[in-house]
Amino acid sequence: MAVSGPTEADWAAAVDAVRRLAPDARVLLICHVNPDGDALGSMLGFGLGLRRSGLRRVQATFPGPPEVPEPFRELPGLELLVPATEAYPDPDLVVCFDAASESRLGELVDRLDTAPVAVVLDHHASNTGFGDVLLVQPGAAATSVVAEELLRRLGVPLDAGIAECLYVALATDTGSFRFDATTPEVHRLAARLLATGIRPGDISRRIFDTRPFGAVRLHADVLARTCLEPTAAGGHGFVWTYATLDDLARHDQQPWVLEPLIDSVRCTAEADVSCVLKQIAGDAWAVSLRSKGAVDVSLVAVTLGGGGHRFAAGFTGQGTAAEVAGRIRNTLDVALINRDDRG
Repeated sequence: MAVSGPTEADWAAAVDAVRRLAPDARVLLICHVNPDGDALGSMLGFGLGLRRSGLRRVQATFPGPPEVPEPFRELPGLELLVPATEAYPDPDLVVCFDAASESRLGELVDRLDTAPVAVVLDHHASNTGFGDVLLVQPGAAATSVVAEELLRRLGVPLDAGIAECLYVALATDTGSFRFDATTPEVHRLAARLLATGIRPGDISRRIFDTRPFGAVRLHADVLARTCLEPTAAGGHGFVWTYATLDDLARHDQQPWVLEPLIDSVRCTAEADVSCVLKQIAGDAWAVSLRSKGAVDVSLVAVTLGGGGHRFAAGFTGQGTAAEVAGRIRNTLDVALINRDDRG
């Protein structure tokens, strides 16, 4: 499904879905499995905004184990979080954040049916169009851009708590404002958030620049096995590595410490496409893909069962690390051939 962005009617429907709720209505906010900064920040910032608007029964949740990655454990609004097993079974409103497909909602997907209305906030071009009201902006730098716009249309003013959540979401998905999605409007939004008094230096140190020593050693091991294939991806180059559960156990680390690894791999000058495979079970791998622009990695991810953007995408792969990397390599070639054939 091609997503062109929300219309004024879509925005009006989302605003109406919130405004017609009674103060004691049950609102359930859901973000995707293994939440990142944008998913958590957008969800918690919006939840705090709903609380500020007078809604008293707001829950936030995500599928899987109820573990918040260490860098996000000081986010405002964490008191809204409940395990998936304790989430409202039949909420009066569901709002989904940063999930490109129903599959990303895991065991919480049934809430799309038990709630009278499901509003979807997202910025993935690969969004499948699920839910009742779609606020999907493929050109937005982060889902937090959509969340802030909806809060503005609801008449909810920014405060420091809301702003910190949305700023973390915006900063993480723009790579600290380094990626091509960092438009003038992104900087204007960041300025509005900073005007509430939040401290960007403290936030950045906590989110980007602090990790355990064991994670540093772990990164060294994983980077040491990085493989460069300069002729892959139509000659644009492909660089990849993998991290196993044994790696995590050996250094006594949690999976969240692997998230920054892709940034160390993607800086390889000889490759446009970079990849990190993170083992999540025996032959299952969470795959992160990045592109510098020559290749649309979302085409690869969608073909292999995932989704994302031109510059950043992912999917879950099955097999050995080498087998999954081989499927990526082959799919890259097919995607480039199809692109060239379309001219």
